[in-house]
Amino acid sequence: MTTSGSVLDVNTIVSQLMAVEQAPLAKFDQKTASYQATLSAYGSLSGSVGVFQSALGGLTNASTFKALTATAGNSDMLSATANSKAASGNYQVNVTQLAQAQTLTTNGIASSKTAIGTGSKTTLFFQFGNTAGSYGMNGTSLDSTALAGGVSNGSLTINGKAIATGSATNSARALAEAINAQSTSTGVTATATAAESSATLFAGFGPVSVTGTGTYKLSVGGVEIAAQDANTAPGEEITATSLDVALGVNSPVRTALSNAGITVTGTAEAGDLKFTRADGSNLNIDEVVTGDVGEVQGGIGKAAGEANGGSSLKIASSITLTSSNGSPITVGGSNPAAAGLTAGTGGSYLSGGFTQDATIASGSVVIDSTNNSLEGIRDAINKAGIGVSASIVNDGSGTPYHLVLTSATSGNKGSMKISLSGSEGGDAETALADLLGYDPAGAQNMKQTSAAQDTKLTVNGIAISSSSSSVSEAIQGVTMNVKQLGTTTLSVNRDTNALKTSVTSFVKAYNDLNSSLKKLTGYDAETKVAGPLQGDAAARSVQSQVRRMLGASVNGLSGNLTTLGQIGITFDKDGTLKLDDAKLAGAIQNNFDDIAGLFAAIGTSTDNQVSFVSSTAATKPGKYDLNITQMATQGSLSSAAALAGPITIAADTTWGLTLNDSKPPVATNTATVTIPAGTYKTPEEFAKVLQSSINGTAAFSKRSASVAVTIDSDGKLVLSSTKYGSASNVGLTKLTGTDIADIFGGTTPVEGLDVAGTLGGHAVVGSGQTLTGKGGTDVEGLKIEITGGTVGDRGQVSFSQGYAYQLNNLATTFLSKTGPITSRTDGINSSIKSIAKQREAFADKLTSIEARYRAQYAKLDATLATMQSTSSYLTQQLAALAANS
Repeated sequence: MTTSGSVLDVNTIVSQLMAVEQAPLAKFDQKTASYQATLSAYGSLSGSVGVFQSALGGLTNASTFKALTATAGNSDMLSATANSKAASGNYQVNVTQLAQAQTLTTNGIASSKTAIGTGSKTTLFFQFGNTAGSYGMNGTSLDSTALAGGVSNGSLTINGKAIATGSATNSARALAEAINAQSTSTGVTATATAAESSATLFAGFGPVSVTGTGTYKLSVGGVEIAAQDANTAPGEEITATSLDVALGVNSPVRTALSNAGITVTGTAEAGDLKFTRADGSNLNIDEVVTGDVGEVQGGIGKAAGEANGGSSLKIASSITLTSSNGSPITVGGSNPAAAGLTAGTGGSYLSGGFTQDATIASGSVVIDSTNNSLEGIRDAINKAGIGVSASIVNDGSGTPYHLVLTSATSGNKGSMKISLSGSEGGDAETALADLLGYDPAGAQNMKQTSAAQDTKLTVNGIAISSSSSSVSEAIQGVTMNVKQLGTTTLSVNRDTNALKTSVTSFVKAYNDLNSSLKKLTGYDAETKVAGPLQGDAAARSVQSQVRRMLGASVNGLSGNLTTLGQIGITFDKDGTLKLDDAKLAGAIQNNFDDIAGLFAAIGTSTDNQVSFVSSTAATKPGKYDLNITQMATQGSLSSAAALAGPITIAADTTWGLTLNDSKPPVATNTATVTIPAGTYKTPEEFAKVLQSSINGTAAFSKRSASVAVTIDSDGKLVLSSTKYGSASNVGLTKLTGTDIADIFGGTTPVEGLDVAGTLGGHAVVGSGQTLTGKGGTDVEGLKIEITGGTVGDRGQVSFSQGYAYQLNNLATTFLSKTGPITSRTDGINSSIKSIAKQREAFADKLTSIEARYRAQYAKLDATLATMQSTSSYLTQQLAALAANS
């Protein structure tokens, strides 16, 4: 195209020239496209290796190949899981009781918001442990009407169930039998107390003499003890001495009484003769007298010469009701008083006791004028996080509000003891103590509505108890989750399907990777198209390393299997892996426990107090001798001398405890510990209280720091951190109340030590109870734990790396920043950037070339235009001259 005055089409000429000049740009683009294609191929390779590694992840754990199944015949009753420590077998399981947590309830009060007491500072201490004794209620003796005519039917109900009684129910024994006939439905059993005569009944026994036609006969429980006919001769009277002779050991009378269930204690001469019928049947003591008044003199309660007109004494006993599950007992009926019982709901521990469990942390809550209402107490307990949940229940009565406390720990050991103490020399608030105090061995001001109880079961007839519904290690390696009472079977078997699935997954993971590698590096003869990485060194390296690893045997294994071929995995002609199911089945049958070693990392020790923890990719397989030069210890504080009970702790005693502190010290490692006031009968009892009090301190429990308090063989009190090693330490300072020196004397705490030694002669790093191989050695990253034993040679630690574990590590290497794939892709990206820079530089050069071409051809166009103009002018002039000639 030309413009007015132009001779040349400069744009067209320049465009054509630049088309030639720009030809090298296509080569730059072609190179870039080629690199991009290779980079995309490496992305596919990286993705395939990543998928391969993910598939191997679960196969590096030995438990994957040692899975067992635990199947209950009645899955509604229980479920179970089994780990690699379990053994195949069949078990009969009978569950008779389910675990539950204790619940305590206060008596009702009118308002949940009104202050209780004066608001003086009072500390509630919560301790947890085992409660001894039966839970129930004591009755009183049957009333006279019942003794004469029995307890009429309808008089008594227990937990809503009518107790069948009648004219024959005229003794504590008969009443207990009637109640026990309904125990299955009531959950309550009855025990008749012993019927006993007064120990002073025979204290005033005067000599018995008979005159005239009179007679005298003394019988106990229908057994004749002594008799006197008319006209007693001097010296033949019945006396206390003669009674004792008649009741002598092995005497006919004593034997007859024994046959009647009656025991004899004391003597008439000493004035303490007592008869007891242990089964609760009524005990009749009768003096049968005949003759005229005054013809019989002396006897029970009669002095010598004092007339005796006869006597009849019916001694009845009472019953004790016991709840089978520790729940309150409800007594009702038209006349429960006839049975010696009071209508209503109640119960308490009878002759109870409490033993603290030192493994459960104690807790304390301060109640004062800011929170001394029922709601305030509830909120304070819940906020404290001491293993007790509090709620308020409204029963709709005139005093409807009850505080309900539930232990967070189920099972027998979760029973509560609640004590209260004052502060700063003052007494505990009486109103609070009357409401909340609870001691199974003493005052039980709160009522138990749900008893702490264990799960109870038998496994193949062996009795088992568990504090929760989860029962572990009753069968080694098996955890049962109990749901219902009843009987069922439990079968534990090798999970061969899971193992086969794992092996199949391994084969598939390799074949998927192999397929991807073939597409990337191979040549398709049909399409005559080569893979984008054909001949690529890095891709070939990935392929060859994986195949070489699969073809080698596993080192360090102690079992019978060391190669994949032994379980039926081999290479096919096309380079894929194939699995011989029959050979795998044989290996499962004969070498089940050895298969895991072919795939996972396995660490074992010949010393049962040394355990394998972990390893790294740098750990080399092998067997390493272990030598311990120093055992790990715990930081501790021991009393200077042996302790002797009782040990008294004053009210408002607080100690400052520093636990597992660092250097420099950290303030959060020190906290105030409140020690419950009281007198502890034995050092062992105090040790439990101290341990629980410390471990219940929130500052320590939040960071899982704890102590153990024990009495050693010398009788000394030892306070130890449960942590081992150089970071383990304890320290105590007195704040208020009882001085620490009163308990520990002037001793100094001892810091803990780390375990030390060598592994296979190589250097290791000790931390607490663990040893870890140092870098640059064969045992690098190999971590073991030494939980006991002594210094010296401790056997061997063996370590092996199965195929899945090795390949997982190899895949990590391939994908690492310094691995072949990353290195290659980094190089390609650098080449792409270099080409881009070259192209940019060349493009910049083309701009200047185009400018030069335009300038040159514009100048030429101008010159030609001038020449054309001159030519036109000359033509015109010449034409004019010709016309004039």
